[in-house]
Amino acid sequence: MRVGDQSYRGVFLDGETVVIIDQTLLPHRFETRALATLDDAIDAIAHMWVRGAPLIGATAAHGVALAMRADPSDAALAGAATRLPAARPTAINLAWAVERMRALLAPLPPTERAAAALAAAKAIADEDVEINFAIGEHGLELIRAIAERKTKGEPVNILTQCHAGWLATVDWGTATAPIYRAHEAGLAVHVWVDETRPRNQGASLTAWELGNHGVPHTIIVDNAGGHLMRNGMVDLAIVGTDRVTAQGDVCNKIGTYLKALAAHDNGIPFYVAAPSPSIDFSIVDGRDIPIEIRGEEEITHISGLTRDGRHETVRVTPEKSPALNPGFDVTPARLVTGLITERGIVAANRAALAKMFPERA
Repeated sequence: MRVGDQSYRGVFLDGETVVIIDQTLLPHRFETRALATLDDAIDAIAHMWVRGAPLIGATAAHGVALAMRADPSDAALAGAATRLPAARPTAINLAWAVERMRALLAPLPPTERAAAALAAAKAIADEDVEINFAIGEHGLELIRAIAERKTKGEPVNILTQCHAGWLATVDWGTATAPIYRAHEAGLAVHVWVDETRPRNQGASLTAWELGNHGVPHTIIVDNAGGHLMRNGMVDLAIVGTDRVTAQGDVCNKIGTYLKALAAHDNGIPFYVAAPSPSIDFSIVDGRDIPIEIRGEEEITHISGLTRDGRHETVRVTPEKSPALNPGFDVTPARLVTGLITERGIVAANRAALAKMFPERA
């Protein structure tokens, strides 16, 4: 996707240098960072310079490549395969990418590992782009069907949650891919963008992305979604996911479950854009997904740009009040209208997923 007059990916190579976009600075500053070591890649994931399940996976793959460049020994490969998945536990793409890299590299002699690792990391990134474009094509048909029932010129109103855009992937995004494809196809679309406390990734990242791409959108507070649905202002919801279980339960950014409940109560289709690497057939029940508990300061403090252009962080809660900060929640499969995958739209149940992805099931 484009930033100004230049095209970017969420992680990319500049020669043999691994480069990411520092998402913690957006929307007020756009800067890239070079990753030179395995520790740099771990920091990028843990400190959320990169975030979003597909991008975390692709960055981790490049982290393995950086480790092999420094030391292609068996011990170094085992160390990278252990340390990277611990950086953030919830998104399955992280462990998936690292295991794919380990399985490829372990049988090779150490002298071949550095080159093979870099090529494999690039392949994972390229595959992510293809997957997300295909999700966009399948999701486009959902939007087109609603548009055909609208009065000419009336937009299809789409509610999303948190940020599942191209910055959360290598390109196109998951939940945003159908939106971008619809916009490029000339369909009138409008996106309700949840701010998504506590890190405000909707307000800061999704809105920034959509604005850059010229897609009409409006930022709303997290609790406004149900009100909009009840008053007929939402045609469908499309969200992303960090992990989908074998029976179709969906783990996504905290607050997704409440949006799914409101959509169900109001008869609003609730779709999840789910690339196949985010489907975890080793877990059946969503209650078994490890939920990351993040630091209290994300709730107790907030950062922003002052009127005179300074970036400041201020406390917004009583100093002695504790806070609990689960990063994700789980939406039961019964609330999911369908999963938009690169192979098509599939029902959120075990039999349908196993039929769609027999090689994984």
